[in-house]
Amino acid sequence: MIRATFLGQTGMTGVLHRDSTKVRPERFRRLMIGLTAAVGLLAGCVPALAESVAIPNFWDPRASQDRPELSGSRTVRFLTDDEFPPLHFAGPDGNLTGFSVELARAACERLAIACTIQARRFDTLLDALGGGQGDVVAAAVPITADLRKRFTVTLPYFRTPARFAARKDRDQPAPDPKTIQNRTVAVVGETAHKAYLKAFFPGAAVRSVPDLTAAEAALRSGEVDFVFADGLGLALWIGGTEAGGCCGFAGGPYLESRFFGEGVGFVFRPEDEVLRRAFDYALHRLWDEGKYAELYLRFFPVSPF
Repeated sequence: MIRATFLGQTGMTGVLHRDSTKVRPERFRRLMIGLTAAVGLLAGCVPALAESVAIPNFWDPRASQDRPELSGSRTVRFLTDDEFPPLHFAGPDGNLTGFSVELARAACERLAIACTIQARRFDTLLDALGGGQGDVVAAAVPITADLRKRFTVTLPYFRTPARFAARKDRDQPAPDPKTIQNRTVAVVGETAHKAYLKAFFPGAAVRSVPDLTAAEAALRSGEVDFVFADGLGLALWIGGTEAGGCCGFAGGPYLESRFFGEGVGFVFRPEDEVLRRAFDYALHRLWDEGKYAELYLRFFPVSPF
């Protein structure tokens, strides 16, 4: 039985902020090596892991699942970039992979349509889509009001929550506004995470740091009681060699849309609304059939949820 919670489409939501989890080149290389090894090790034990890894569910079971009719034999061209594991990156063999990439491939298979996928520089993806150089963007492009002015987008297939992390040997209480009083929390300065922390945990002793690496180092050394940061970045660190098994998540995920956005989905041009609805249908079916969970476990051995 998969541990999953339907997160809904309004109110509490979340988003992957690419800048907040941007991986420096040396860490990127280590992450790819570790993730590739993890994928290999996990291939034979997905059912067992499903019992212990929290898998998010973004699809309302009451929603209609009527499949739109796709006419013609058009090949759908996906665009992504190759430097943002575990969502989209180049594997050791040079081929594109990652959660977004493999989810796109699975959706195409579910719809029985031909698809290709091409890597481009991240900051060129939307202009390339608008210029007709591709049909869909499958990358960590946040869903925003500005994005919707230019494009149409599926319901989110991924969100990244904010999370607290703590040392495992300190037996810290689950953080809430009372238990965190006067406890030291490292947070990256001038971020949504710091703003959220100050708004909802006013009693915390906030320590601003320049980046996530500095926050992680402060936690590992015991200089602070908690880190509050991007859940995806923390999950990659907790599951990697740099943490050395020192730390883990504390408490649950925080997904307030006013601070952390709406999530990421497949992005289409407005004239491809029928295609967009077809992929919404495919994503929902992939969840129902267990394929989403299979891919999630492959790329998130430590879940940000």
